[in-house]
This record gives sequence, structure tokens and C-alpha cells, in this order.
Amino acid sequence: MFYRIKNPVTRKRLARFKEVRYAWISFLILCGLYLISLGAELICNNKPLLVRFQGRSYFPVFFFYPEETFVKGGRKTRPDYKALAGIPEFRDDPSNFMVFAPIPYGPYESVDPASIPVSKDVTARLVPMPAVGSVNVDRTFSIVRFRAFESFAGGPEGAVLGKDLRKIQPLTPGIIEAVKARFENEPAPLVSEKIQDESGRTVQVFLSRFEPRKAPPKSVRLIFREMLSSSEEKPVNIRFAQKNGTLDPVEDGSALMPVFSPEDRTRLLEQAQNRLLGPVEPFFLAAQGRRFRVEIFKEEVRFPYPSVEGHWMGIDAAGRDVLARILYGLRTSLTFGLLLVAGSMALGIFAGAVQGYYGGVLDITAQRIIEIWSALPFLYIMILMGSVYGRSFSLLLFCYGLFNWIGISYYVRGEFLRLRRQAFVEAARCMGISTPKILFRHILPNALVPVITFFPFSLVGAIGALAALDYLGFGLPPPTPSWGELLFQAQQYRWAWWLILYPSCALFTVMLLGVFIGEGVRNAYDPKRYARME
Repeated sequence: MFYRIKNPVTRKRLARFKEVRYAWISFLILCGLYLISLGAELICNNKPLLVRFQGRSYFPVFFFYPEETFVKGGRKTRPDYKALAGIPEFRDDPSNFMVFAPIPYGPYESVDPASIPVSKDVTARLVPMPAVGSVNVDRTFSIVRFRAFESFAGGPEGAVLGKDLRKIQPLTPGIIEAVKARFENEPAPLVSEKIQDESGRTVQVFLSRFEPRKAPPKSVRLIFREMLSSSEEKPVNIRFAQKNGTLDPVEDGSALMPVFSPEDRTRLLEQAQNRLLGPVEPFFLAAQGRRFRVEIFKEEVRFPYPSVEGHWMGIDAAGRDVLARILYGLRTSLTFGLLLVAGSMALGIFAGAVQGYYGGVLDITAQRIIEIWSALPFLYIMILMGSVYGRSFSLLLFCYGLFNWIGISYYVRGEFLRLRRQAFVEAARCMGISTPKILFRHILPNALVPVITFFPFSLVGAIGALAALDYLGFGLPPPTPSWGELLFQAQQYRWAWWLILYPSCALFTVMLLGVFIGEGVRNAYDPKRYARME
């Protein structure tokens, strides 16, 4: 494989890089992913790869064709090929056809909600509500006032007026003493105790905090709240399916339907029917001594939307396919990273070479200027430049490149300071070789070790920086496909797990591959390959 490489040192380093299996495999995977992303139009695209029309072949993925090419009297703008596929010329004539990409959605295309299949059934969720009631008692614990106490009285509420509360509910000694303390006008804290009524259910009794008054109270209020078990708290769903224009219950929860009164059943069916036309507010129904909060809902397409057939990674907030956005975002991230690192390293090599070779006043002056330049706030400059010139790929690349070269210049400067007094440099000067040739043909090849070693890590940093800037809103202009922009959407729609899972996995995978490659390169250039710390 290395027969074209004449330098034995370089061949040895390449062989040592291949020996690090995970680094070599990571390099192949990353190169493969980048090649796939470069051909993203052939994988994810809403424009067909091939259109066969009236005996002629067209390639819309590569060339522009106006609508009038396929439709008489059509416009001169790009046609909607998916809508074009439904006209009689294509629908009725088999010789006219279109061949779309495996994923027929582009990164900028908003999906038609009507194209996503959803269930037309209506579901009523019945949430059991715990019974809550209150009574006011006098000094003898006789009930003088009550509210919603029927479920705790074991009979009609009117029958409990004037009765001793202790004969209706088994009050604990703590509750009885707390009531007496309030009638004695003594300070008392909040009281909350559980009791078991005659039916065996658990009831929690509350007495509010009491502060002494000018006169003792004439009555004390006790609040009763039913404690539901985990099985009783579980909501019950009743699903209504459309049959011949009407809705009929088809779920196991439909066994609850006969429990409701005829009026409540009619109301439930009416509200379910109304849900087909629009949202319905929650309401309450009563059955078997228990109240239910009824929520009626129907599956609807609202963006962002989870994965469905044809959209395996879901749909984002603008109705765009997440898989297409991630694939095109991969190309954007890697292209940005490669261009940024290549440009910044070229600038850093030039600055470091000039400083290290000449040294002296030039070196000191340039170092002070670089230190001042590195102290400038990059983010503020990026915001200022974006507000003046507008956000763009080239502007972001330019602004970031103005600062990204500083780090590598330090390493190159150090290498040139070390090598400029070597014998081969002195020999080149004595032979009258020009300074540029000495710099870039004699010294630079021997000073490239830090440059090559830091290249993968700089690439990882550039990809992460682009994602961070896009997440903050200072990166690429919308609607450019970007992983950071998807993560920003995930912050707005925290329930949309697919907006954070898939972009995060893509970003993590690419950065991990870059780190593995960097480790392999470092190992290949390590002069003490077998050194160990003890």
C-alpha cells in the first residue's frame, strides 16, 4: 500500500498508525461518512434522480428544469415533482415515470401533515378523582355545616346535620384533642392524620393551623380526603372507533359505559363526536359514588413529530425530516471543520515559521501582538460581524479562522526556534539557498510533527464549536442543516426526545472518531513508543 511513499520514516509512521486498529478503523469510518454526506443528494432529496417524460430523460438532482418542461402553460420556476407525479401524464402513462432517492425528503422540505397516517379513533381518558369533603363541628362534635360530605357520611348529606361526627367517622385521639384545643382558643399546628372508615378505605383528615383569637371559635372545620390506592388511581381509557359515521366504544374500558347514567353516556358520546371537529375541554362525570375527570383526545400531527414510516428519525419543529437534516449537517460540519483547520493551520504555520526563524525583535513584537489579538472576545466579534454583514458560512469561517491559528503558531514557532541553528540549516545558508526555500523546504518538513498530531483534535474542536455556535444562534443562518440547530429545537421542545437523541449521537460519534484518529496519529509520531511510566 505504501509503495509510492519513498520516505522510509513516513512509511514507518503510516505502518505504526495502522497498527492502532481502532484509530485505523475510525479513519476509514469517518472518511466513509464524509463521502456519503458528499453524495447526500443521491440519498435524501425531494427532487427525483431521474424523470422519464415523453421519451426523454431528465436529471433534476443535477440540473434545473422549469415546470413548463413537463406541463403546458406551466411556470418557469422549479416544479413540485411530488405533485407533478400525480398529473394524468405520469399517472396514466407507464412510460412516463420518476425515480426518487431512497429517502424522498430534502433537508429544507416541510412534510405535508396529511401525508402522515394517524388513527382516526377518539380516546376518552377517565381519571378517578379522590373524594374531598368538609364539615364544621361545635364543641360537642355535632355537625353544624358540611360540603360535599356525602361519600364520607354513608348516606344523604342532609341526614348528617346535627349528628355526632365521631359516630360517622372513627376520629383518632389526636384529631379529637386538636379540635378541643381550638375550642379552648389555644395555638395549634397543622394536623394531618389518616383513618380507616367503616368501608375499609383510607381517609386523610386535615385541621388547619390555628392562632388564638379574641374569642374562641364557634365551630371548627375538618377536611376529609380519600386516599386512593395505586390500582384505583390508574386512568381508564375508552376508545371510540368510527363505524358507519358513528362512534362506538371498542376498548376494555367500555365496560364502564353502562355504569354511567343515560344522560352521562349521551354526553360522553357527544363530546367524543365533537372531538372529531376540534378540541374539547375536560369535564367531570360521576358513577358508583366516584367522580371522573374526562379528557378526550385524538391523535393529530403536530410538529415536531416522532418517528413514523418514511421518517425513521422523526420530524423537527418545522416539519422537516430529521434524518435528512442530520446527513446534510454531517457534510456541513466536516466541510467547515476541514476548511477551518486547513486554513488556520496554514496561517499558524506561516506566522510561527517567520517568528521562529528570524527571532529577536521581530519575534518579541509579533508575540505581543498575538497576545493582544488572542485577548479579543471572539463571540462579541462574531455577533458584531453577523449583525453588519449577515450570518453566512464564509463569514463564520473567516471570523473563526482569525482566532483559531494562534495555538498552532506557538508550536511551530518553538520548532523553528529549535531547528534554525541545526547544521543542515547552516549548510543551506552557506549554499546560498533563498530564505523561503529554507523555511518551507528544509525546516518545515522537520517541524510538522505537532501540526499533524494536532490536526485531528483541531478538527474535533472545530466541529464542536460549530455545533455550539449554532445552538446559541450565532452560527450558520437558518435553514442551513445543522446539528446545533436541532439541539436548540430540543431545548424548546423537551418532550421531543428524538431531537436531542439523534443529533447528539451523531455529534458524539464524529467527535469520538476524531479523537481515536488523533490518538493513533500521536502514537505513530511518538519517538518513545514503548516507554511506560512506573
